[in-house]
Amino acid sequence: MSPLTDIQPVVFTPEMEQPAPDEIATIAELVDVFLGMAHTVAEYEGHAFRAVHAKGHALLRGKLNVLGGLPPVYAQGLFSQPGQYNAMMRISSPPAEQLSDQVSTPRAVALKLMRVPGERVPESRDHDTQDFLMVNAPAFTRPGPKEFLSDARLLAATTEKAPEAKEMLSSVLRAAEAVVEAFGGESETLKTLGGEPATHPLGDTFYAQTPFLYGPYIAKFALAPASASLTALTGQKLSSDDEDAQRHAISAFFHDGGGAPATWELRVQLCTDPERMPIEDASVPWPEDLSPFVPVATLEVPAQQSWLQGRSQVEEDEIAFDPWHAIAAHRPLGALNRARKVVLAASRQFRGGFNRCPIHEPKLRRA
Repeated sequence: MSPLTDIQPVVFTPEMEQPAPDEIATIAELVDVFLGMAHTVAEYEGHAFRAVHAKGHALLRGKLNVLGGLPPVYAQGLFSQPGQYNAMMRISSPPAEQLSDQVSTPRAVALKLMRVPGERVPESRDHDTQDFLMVNAPAFTRPGPKEFLSDARLLAATTEKAPEAKEMLSSVLRAAEAVVEAFGGESETLKTLGGEPATHPLGDTFYAQTPFLYGPYIAKFALAPASASLTALTGQKLSSDDEDAQRHAISAFFHDGGGAPATWELRVQLCTDPERMPIEDASVPWPEDLSPFVPVATLEVPAQQSWLQGRSQVEEDEIAFDPWHAIAAHRPLGALNRARKVVLAASRQFRGGFNRCPIHEPKLRRA
């Protein structure tokens, strides 16, 4: 018998979500902090960017192909049967600023699937897309919104201040992280503060970090390099002193004769133990010995121009990625996702108003 047929996923019930008594107040404070950062950047730059993941490195189009023959527990929601979806993929860095890539912070991927059928969550009744937001670490740095609030305040206090000092600090933190990893460890704190190893972003594996419904079950998602051209980039150093090194490295791969087309696997990890695989604590990695990440689809991205100077920023202004752009079968779960629902909506409203650019779902284009 296949190990996958032995997986016994937990069935979700509403009482598994346990909002903290002060969660609404905490989320309101997060909105104030992130809007404050967005205002600071907008006043400094004369343009409103996202309150987080502000610097885009690439906007790519491709196709997501849902695999056939999945075991029944994995054949859920949009993965219930084989199919193909047009997809948009954004690669970015988390701060609110347009920082030089010499400040090494974690990297993120946002994936938007077009024309996804099915009943939708109430927050997304006017859309037909399914979004996944992922970062290149399996767990979030803090358990939930309350613990993250102090980090957000620190980010706000340093937004658009001393960029040269941030580059120097990042260099020191990268060296410290290299020492930690040399002894077999890893520090998400050092990485978040600017010590993320300066490697090629196309070699990274990205994780949703927070849980979602998966039909009747609970799951986390990951996006992992699958084609040889991508896996060859895993851990590859970006030694350039170019302030847009990641943007240019991705462009070289997809347009300048690099390794495109490229293939990723979209993977699912089902919750089998709600104690060791919690919904409300996003800082706990779910043990893969309890439930492995299993491929349920492939993302294929052909050769293309990944960033067009001027045009790509206009497109960035017009679109938004949100885990609440979702069908009901993949509703976001947990405190961080409940906070995202409010914070991202406030960020979109400010960004669209300041730039006088209405935000809308992208038009369907040929990949």
